[in-house]
Amino acid sequence: MTVAEKGELAAKNVADPFNLLTIVASSGISVAADSHSVYGPGMAGFGRSVGVSFTQDITNNFFNVFLIPSIAHQDPHYHRWPHATIKRRALHCILQVLWTRGDHGEGMLNYGNLLGDAIDDEIGNLYIPGRRTNAAATAERYGVDLATVPIDNAITEFLPDIAQRIHVHVVFIQRIIDTVAKTPGTAPGSGTQ
Repeated sequence: MTVAEKGELAAKNVADPFNLLTIVASSGISVAADSHSVYGPGMAGFGRSVGVSFTQDITNNFFNVFLIPSIAHQDPHYHRWPHATIKRRALHCILQVLWTRGDHGEGMLNYGNLLGDAIDDEIGNLYIPGRRTNAAATAERYGVDLATVPIDNAITEFLPDIAQRIHVHVVFIQRIIDTVAKTPGTAPGSGTQ
């Protein structure tokens, strides 16, 4: 991919209607479930929650999909292995966190995940209300972020096969799961591929 294509991919990810819908829905559920959260109650709290979630999404896509992969000459896509055994595919979902493809198909460290998640979390420390910002809390969130990447990879890897077998188009469900997994307050220390 060219640098322009990576930028276009990041922009499409942010502007994707399903992405925007899941940000709005998860913020609505979050504020409705806990009106005493740091975002506050009502529409004002909902607006703050949407703003923070959208800012996190923009930051994540800028660093993890555009900037770091452009500098490192890394392909920011997850590459499925649809013809491998289930065991190999599951292992691939886990290893993709650390190892991915470069722009020319060669293997390389997944700088987008490894550096991007750390940068995203540090920047989030500047604007996410009520967040613990000490080194231990930041390291915990970083670990949780990296530990949850294989979940997204597994959804990307196996969901098309499941959808084909049950004859249902389930992209919407995948987007909701992706967003909920990355929304603050939905998982301990959650704060990103």
